[in-house]
Formats: sequence, structure tokens, C-alpha cells
Amino acid sequence: ALAGCTAMPSAAQAPALEGTSWMLESLPGHALAGEPRATLNFESGRLSGGDGCNRYNMGFTARDGKIEVKVPAASTMMACPPPLMAQAEATVAALNNARGYRIEQGRLQLTDASGKLLASFAPVTQQLAGTRWKATGINNGRGAVVSLVTGTTLTLEFGPDGLLNGSAGCNTLRGRYEQSAQALRIQAPATTRKLCAEPGVMEQEAAYLKALESVASSRVDGNRLELRTAGGALAAGFSRLP
Repeated sequence: ALAGCTAMPSAAQAPALEGTSWMLESLPGHALAGEPRATLNFESGRLSGGDGCNRYNMGFTARDGKIEVKVPAASTMMACPPPLMAQAEATVAALNNARGYRIEQGRLQLTDASGKLLASFAPVTQQLAGTRWKATGINNGRGAVVSLVTGTTLTLEFGPDGLLNGSAGCNTLRGRYEQSAQALRIQAPATTRKLCAEPGVMEQEAAYLKALESVASSRVDGNRLELRTAGGALAAGFSRLP
């Protein structure tokens, strides 16, 4: 009988959400369509992230187990494959209908006004130590973020000891990084001395290394990573590797 109670959780069960990040784990009544997963980032009174298709940004209030998002939201307007669109619509509906929240076994659960579970999210840490990433786009140094040269792979691996390793597309790189909350500094990486003749590869490598040196902050959003300059420009974007 207690399982059907609609009372909101206590403050001890529902800590503050400010400064936390989450990735969609389940949508009751819906099979997940795969990547990308929807994400939630609670920061400075704003709720931002992706619904699995489009990016969004909206206000929110959350306190003592009660939550309400403030619509309309700013959102991109991309079209995605039908399974992802259906999942995105279900995620947005869950956010719009959410009136309560609780943390159970480390998961964020959103509920409607009656206490019915709408969606469950797994926590996402902003700590980079022990993570590996593959670049999806880099700043070319001329104010534009460009896709990679066909057939090349740029990677970063953040070691737990502050060591940074990866591939610059032709040469391997090695350096050090320092992270404090979302502030990130990458020392100029050293590389091997291989010369690749494929068109654009060496130019891309130089732009990648320069972009890494310009990084001032990081943001992990589910399985995506954004590295930004002190001025807020995107230095490079990544997807998570196993």
C-alpha cells in the first residue's frame, strides 16, 4: 500500500540538483533507441542538454523533491531518424510533465504530480581522469569548427595521474593536464616526428595541437565532451570511447 503513496520525497531523499549532470537510462513504456542518449545539466538555474536529437536550454526550479521546468525552451530544430525522434519527444514530454524528483541508488528519477515514474537518469561525472575520447570536430584556428580529414582519428586519453596521451591523426601525443571542477589546462603536448603525406593531415594535426593548448574549460554531456577556450569558443568536440 505504501508503494502507491503520492507524497513527495523528503529533502534527505532529494538533494539539490544544482551542479549535477545526468544521462537517460530508462523511459517507462519506451525502448531506448540507442545513441545519443538524452542528457540533463543543472547549472546556474538553467537546465540544458540534449533530448537525443536536439539541444535545449530552459529554466528550472527544484527543491525538496519538487521540480518544474520552465517552457518554452530554446532548442535546435534538427530532424533525426524516426526512432530517435520518438525517443526525443518522449523525453521532452517527461521533462514537461515532471513535478517531483528523487535520487534512488544514485539514479535521478523524475515523477509526475501523482508520483508516477516518468524517466530515470544515471549520473555523469565532470572528472576527466580515466576517460578516453575521439574527436568529432576541431577549431581550425580561423574561427570555425570543422570535421576531420577522411580516414583520420584524433583521440585523447586522460590518465588518473595527470598524464595526457592520444593521437593527433599522424603522430602520437603526450603531455600533462590539470583539472579543477570544469576548469582545464592542457600543457603543450609533445609529439612523435612522423611525416604523413596525405593531403590536409599535417595541417589538421597542427590545428588540433593548437586547439588543445587553447583549452580553458571542459563540459561532459553524457557521452560527449566539449573543450572550450577562455572566451567560450569551442576548441574541440569529442565522443566517448570505451
